[in-house]
Amino acid sequence: MTRTSMLDARHRALGADFNGDTWNGMALPWSYARDLQDEVIATRTRASLIDVTSVNLVDVVGPDAEAVLDGMVTIDVARLKPGFGRVAAEVDDAGALCDDILVVRHGEDRFRLSHGSGATRRQLARCAEGKDVRCEADRDTHCMTLQGPISAALLGPHCAADLTGLAYFQFVETRLFGKDVVISRSGYAGEHGFEVYCPAADALYLWDTILAVGRPLGVLPASWNCLEITRIESCLLFFPFDMPEGDTTPWEVKMGWAVDLDKRADYIGKQAVLASKGKERVLQAGLSCQAAVAVEAGARILAGGDEVGVVTSAGYSRYLMRSLAMAHLKPSASAIGTRVEVRGPRVSCEATVVQTPFYDPMRIRTHPERAAGN
Repeated sequence: MTRTSMLDARHRALGADFNGDTWNGMALPWSYARDLQDEVIATRTRASLIDVTSVNLVDVVGPDAEAVLDGMVTIDVARLKPGFGRVAAEVDDAGALCDDILVVRHGEDRFRLSHGSGATRRQLARCAEGKDVRCEADRDTHCMTLQGPISAALLGPHCAADLTGLAYFQFVETRLFGKDVVISRSGYAGEHGFEVYCPAADALYLWDTILAVGRPLGVLPASWNCLEITRIESCLLFFPFDMPEGDTTPWEVKMGWAVDLDKRADYIGKQAVLASKGKERVLQAGLSCQAAVAVEAGARILAGGDEVGVVTSAGYSRYLMRSLAMAHLKPSASAIGTRVEVRGPRVSCEATVVQTPFYDPMRIRTHPERAAGN
């Protein structure tokens, strides 16, 4: 289904290049008519506002909603408290990752899924068959994400809820600049920030108002290429690009935190995914590349003349002053400090396996309690 963001005119006024691409049926503003790295620096030092309406939203409501979702994802949905969301692994019958998915619980029998371009619709229909549940795609709600260290200070005075008290992935129904919204403390940039969900009719007003208040503070509207670099700096996965094998397991991309091993309920692929633990063929790793530009996704990785992996996502970070690559490596080549060679169609260079995430390795921006050792 083709969709158009209510913010499309704003993107075009900023000189957006859509590259002819769509994701989930919506054209993406990959770049604006400015230096991309200025947007990244604004995100890391002040804040940026990004339109992420193209994510798929699905409401799952009814007496069987919890059971339906418990049969689809690897986390124990019954433990999820109202007002909170959690990223889950979603696998197919063979135990392979098949989509990006966030499960949000708004009430006892009221959930919302946020997912990418994978198998969620098909798997949800399978789990919901014959159940007392309504699964309905939300084509109206728009989502904009304000990411950066001043995001709470910018939104706080204009929000009816206390944003400083929100835990990571906590959602609150509130009012912002006089409009009904849902705000979550979350994002895809590895940064302190918030996602604002609103009706389509209010999207232009909220976008313009947030930027008007933020402009004197150096806040910028940012493109999807900015989001891509910040998520690579933060080593956040993007299905299917960071699962190039086609049958990648959660353990191979270090997503064990998204699989509840003590979950009793059965779910699609449960036996297969649990059996694959400890049998990793590749491991997610990060490379610091000796290049002045980004290497290429799909580039081969060699060690001692032998092929040991592939680049899954890459970008050049002016903020970190490094060429970065997320990669899948054979376990024998994945130790920190391992020297490898990246060979791509246009860029080849030496590289070193380094600690990830590249930015904020303790994830204190998103989990500030870790700074206090909690």
